[in-house]
Amino acid sequence: MDPTNLPKRTTPHWSLYQRECFERGTASHELPPFDTHPDELERLARERLSIGGWSYASCNAGLGTTHARNRTAFDAYNIIPRMLVDTNARDTTTTLFGKTLSSPFCISPVGINKIYHPEGELPVAKVAGELGIPYTLSTAGSVPIEAAGDANKEGAREGVKGGKGAQHQDGLRWFQLYLPHQDDLAVSLMQRAHDSGFEACIWTLDTWQLAWRHLDISLANYGFYKGIGNDLGLSDPVFNKILQERGIDAKKDVKAAGRTWIDQIWHGKSFSWDKLPWVISTWKRISHDKPFLLKGILSVDDALKAKEMGCDGIVVSNHAGRQVDGSISSLEALPDIVAAVGKDMEILFDSGVRGASDAFKALALGAKAVMIGRLWIYGLSIQGEEGVRHVLRSLLAEFDILMNCAGFRSVAEINSTAIRKAGWVLPSRDDAKL
Repeated sequence: MDPTNLPKRTTPHWSLYQRECFERGTASHELPPFDTHPDELERLARERLSIGGWSYASCNAGLGTTHARNRTAFDAYNIIPRMLVDTNARDTTTTLFGKTLSSPFCISPVGINKIYHPEGELPVAKVAGELGIPYTLSTAGSVPIEAAGDANKEGAREGVKGGKGAQHQDGLRWFQLYLPHQDDLAVSLMQRAHDSGFEACIWTLDTWQLAWRHLDISLANYGFYKGIGNDLGLSDPVFNKILQERGIDAKKDVKAAGRTWIDQIWHGKSFSWDKLPWVISTWKRISHDKPFLLKGILSVDDALKAKEMGCDGIVVSNHAGRQVDGSISSLEALPDIVAAVGKDMEILFDSGVRGASDAFKALALGAKAVMIGRLWIYGLSIQGEEGVRHVLRSLLAEFDILMNCAGFRSVAEINSTAIRKAGWVLPSRDDAKL
């Protein structure tokens, strides 16, 4: 926390955001924008959002048991702090696909951000670029691919100039693919992503159809069908040709256009492993061999199949509990998948992360990086760009401080020896006397 104790580091001193908050609050009575405890973020977001916006942000599949299990799974592990470790020059970097990241955090793909804020994905892409956090744009995004790419690039340049964290002046962005029913539309989306500087393609596999989400259904809460948040599709030349062939004028009937768009990429058609070679080869051809990942993997057999078929990485994810009620938690699935394919593929973790200790535990179990979603969604909902920035800077500071307090000098030191399975019973006082 002492600004005079600044040994050379490979990353910004994220922890100094804590001091910045204290100094501003005491010197000029300028308090931080809001409390970043996850419970308070949820409360504030619920206050700010419409009932439909809150429903879509918070709804989970069925009874919500998978969402709950994602959280309780972290309680199965405890961190083992180390003392008298020189942590002054901490290294929060990790490496993915040959790129050095300033932290082990990535932005999860989340669709239809315009229901959370009028600017949609743009503030998130910008702040991620500014802080050097990989940004993932969803196919269900509510701004054009090109606009998100430009916002990310702008943020990265500001970050490099201001020393805020970005290590890639052009930003580091990935494109999450929901595979359309028509191949020519899939090719168009991948080509646009590549042309906009997106450096990896992540195919999400667990959303052939939306799960039964009680509150969303009771409210008929589906922005796409209302004509909200379909800009990514409506800016696509191939999709506009589809609309024309079906006699739909998007300007006159935004609801019909929205239904057609989302029905093309989400609903009514599942794919098998037989489709994977075409998707991989298409992306590799378009991108000149940039990384390809599968998202939604929870089974060791599926992880081995992904490796066998040539994927560069996988995201261990259950869609934050939004798709399969009663599913295994992502954290439960992680260790076995890492053991099976971790030496051959990049393994990312997604679902349930609410703070630095959660990320620490996922890294200790073998993930190379963790993806976060609802935290920044709430920040976006509460205060737009500044809300996203405050949430992400707070998370980075919390992680940096956790490493310092727990005695870990680098992300590389966070491995299986850094945690212990919970449930180990302490001896009673009587036993301790023996």
